[in-house]
Amino acid sequence: MTLPYPRISPDLIHIGPLRIRWYGLMYVLGYIVAGRLCKKRMAQGTLPLTPEGLDTFLTAMFVGMLVGARAIYVLVYDRSLLTGVEWLKVWHGGLSFHGAALGMIIACAWTARHYRIPFHTLTDALALCATPGLAFGRIGNFINAELYGRPTDVPWAMVFPTDPQQVPRHPSQLYEMLGEGVILGSFLWWFEAKARREGWWRPGVGGSAFLIGYGVIRSLVELTRQPDAQIGFLAFGITMGQLLSSIMIISGILVAFYVYRQPPQTPKPVLAVKAA
Repeated sequence: MTLPYPRISPDLIHIGPLRIRWYGLMYVLGYIVAGRLCKKRMAQGTLPLTPEGLDTFLTAMFVGMLVGARAIYVLVYDRSLLTGVEWLKVWHGGLSFHGAALGMIIACAWTARHYRIPFHTLTDALALCATPGLAFGRIGNFINAELYGRPTDVPWAMVFPTDPQQVPRHPSQLYEMLGEGVILGSFLWWFEAKARREGWWRPGVGGSAFLIGYGVIRSLVELTRQPDAQIGFLAFGITMGQLLSSIMIISGILVAFYVYRQPPQTPKPVLAVKAA
């Protein structure tokens, strides 16, 4: 027994040369929601940026996400895309979240330097505001019938139209949507509120919690996700996603150790001033 896969065209609109894909729309929605959440943090005084600075920050995040996601996918998962201009065709899919995270962290560093504001303040904002985008992105993967799970006999298994074997599989995209987007996002907002209320919040704690939380959830979901065909399993049966997620977990733990060695700080709403 399986659940029927809802066959949704990858194209939201396709009129002649005009083609708007659901996958791209999901990224736009993630960007919009992240922007609104960042504005909320500005109003609360936890994100020291002017409206103009926020626009610059969000643009840097989007560029960093796209470049990092594509670069790591091409370099780590599918080097055949290095030939010609195939590596530029991001609308065909092929983005790595681990690469997106790296690109956005670099964008945070650039923004912090540009506006002379604390780096960890930006990574905290990124961690708490980006999780809805993760949920939207996984919905896009599901609509594209890509990144599906391993064969299974669970009652909610699905047969994906893009699967050459046409066997029931875990809808792992939906697992990731719930885990990385809904559960992790809800936890991070609750975690920040509790930490600030009880006085043990430090700049950088949000980013640290995200790295650890995402790494753990992704590693668990990888147990049900079909490895990329061009890579397969690595040593000891782990996947590339689990390897990269373990790096995130270790990085998050190191960041937590670092931030809790720093003296407590009382955040002050200071508007960003562009560096001369």
